[in-house]
Amino acid sequence: MDDKALGEFLRHRRERLRPEDVGLPGGGRRRTPGLRREEVASLAALSPDYYSRLEQGRVRTPSPAALASLARAIRLTGDEQDYLFRLAGQQPPEPRSPLAHVDPAMIYLLDALGATPAQVSDDLLTVVAQNRAAENLFGVWTGLPGYESNVTWRWFADPSSRDSNDPAEHERIGQAYAADLRAGVAQRPAGDRFAHGLVADLRQRSPEFADLWSQQHVAALTSTPKLIRHPLVGELDLQCDVVLSPSTGHRLILFRPRPGSAAHDQIAFLDVLGNQKFA
Repeated sequence: MDDKALGEFLRHRRERLRPEDVGLPGGGRRRTPGLRREEVASLAALSPDYYSRLEQGRVRTPSPAALASLARAIRLTGDEQDYLFRLAGQQPPEPRSPLAHVDPAMIYLLDALGATPAQVSDDLLTVVAQNRAAENLFGVWTGLPGYESNVTWRWFADPSSRDSNDPAEHERIGQAYAADLRAGVAQRPAGDRFAHGLVADLRQRSPEFADLWSQQHVAALTSTPKLIRHPLVGELDLQCDVVLSPSTGHRLILFRPRPGSAAHDQIAFLDVLGNQKFA
């Protein structure tokens, strides 16, 4: 690992970005160009101290998950992400890895959506990028260990993940996730370890998933109405839309307020609370 080169590269890429480039509020006077360290750390779901030590060359073995999260936070290209990994002494991720480079068009749309909650997932529904509005609504789902960033895994393996959904919809949602996972696994190479490991882990952990998996339903997720319950703003009436990237298989999943609902104001209130992190 080249400590000095890694820190210089991160600092250079941080300083070339404006807050507006990454979906943060612009304006205000700054003593130095670009993003602040704490802003990059928040975007990458890392502690400010950890990120500062990275720039200073005081982290000996940064994890692949941290590097991938940083690459997305500071909007690196595919070649730049590979370079970042090599500077850190790590092998660049495989194209279908949850750490793989995200389609730049997806990241642009993620930023452009602003206060509309949106996140990018891979073909197995592993969340690989979120805008701040999505983090406000759901919490941070990216860069988690094991399968914890995978929406389907959390639905079946962590019952608390269902708290934000109407109980009347639980059965339908579980069926949709299982059918979507089967469709995604079929797109992967026969020996894909992550995909088959995910299915094996779920079958072992969840009798509900094992039963649904045995039913052989295959259907990719499509747009659907969704009621989301949030502890601070109550129930949000949303439309969940899915946009596919043909080049990578990544999916942009956005949650827009349904016409006539109070969801727009509820999301705006969550955004005010989220802004307080950068005050």
